[in-house]
Amino acid sequence: VQLQASGGGLVQPGSSLRLSCAASGLILNDYNIGWFRQAPGKEREGVSCISWNGGATGYADDVKGRFTMSRDNDNNMFELQMHNLKPEDTGVYYCAAHRQATPNQILCSPWNLGLVGRYNLRGQGTLVTVSS
Repeated sequence: VQLQASGGGLVQPGSSLRLSCAASGLILNDYNIGWFRQAPGKEREGVSCISWNGGATGYADDVKGRFTMSRDNDNNMFELQMHNLKPEDTGVYYCAAHRQATPNQILCSPWNLGLVGRYNLRGQGTLVTVSS
């Protein structure tokens, strides 16, 4: 079971990037998915999530309107499209997933994106640097 993140890079403020996460060894349909990031000297921050059935999504306040997360269950992958990047978006971005164990389990909530940082599967991280 593996998640593989890609797509990071060095960009100027105002630019766009698209991060991808390829899942292998699992059926993504059964998983809540998300992205979290960690900047130097800062705590881990949940960025976005999509619930296993697509019924719930969540975005951190400082990325709303700029970032869009999507999932492609057919290809076992998900993405994070980032627009209008700012220097404060700099950090290592990790994709993560957690299998939905019971129907009532809440693992994706716009009010608790910290859950994403505790998902039990995570990729290796991809570095995003926004600088002029």
